[in-house]
Amino acid sequence: VRLVESGGASVQAGGSLRLSCEASGIIVTATAMYWYRQTPENEREFVAGIVSNGLANYADSVQGRFTISKGNAKNMVYLQMNSLKPEDTAVYYCKMRWPYGDVWGQGTQVTVSS
Repeated sequence: VRLVESGGASVQAGGSLRLSCEASGIIVTATAMYWYRQTPENEREFVAGIVSNGLANYADSVQGRFTISKGNAKNMVYLQMNSLKPEDTAVYYCKMRWPYGDVWGQGTQVTVSS
C-alpha cells in the first residue's frame, strides 16, 4: 500500500491550498483518513481527520480555516486550507487507517510567507 500526497506549494499569508492524498495498491476502503503536519522544531501533530461516515474533527489551530473531505475515488482524501498563516508552514502528511494498520504518505511541503 502506498499513499501519495500532492498539492504542497509556497503561498503568501491569507492564501489557499488544497492538498490531495490517494492510496494505491489496496482495494479495501480505509476506515479513517487523517492529515498531520511537522516542522523541524516540533513533533508531528494532528491537523484533521475524517472517518467512514464522514464525521470530521480538527485541531483547534485550524478549525474554521481547514476542511478535510473524502474524494469520490476510493481511498482519496483532500485538505482544503484557507486563510493560511506563516505558522501553517510545515510538511503535511496523510495517514490512512485499515483494520490491519496505518499507512503514512511521504509528505508534501507547505510554505506560507508573511
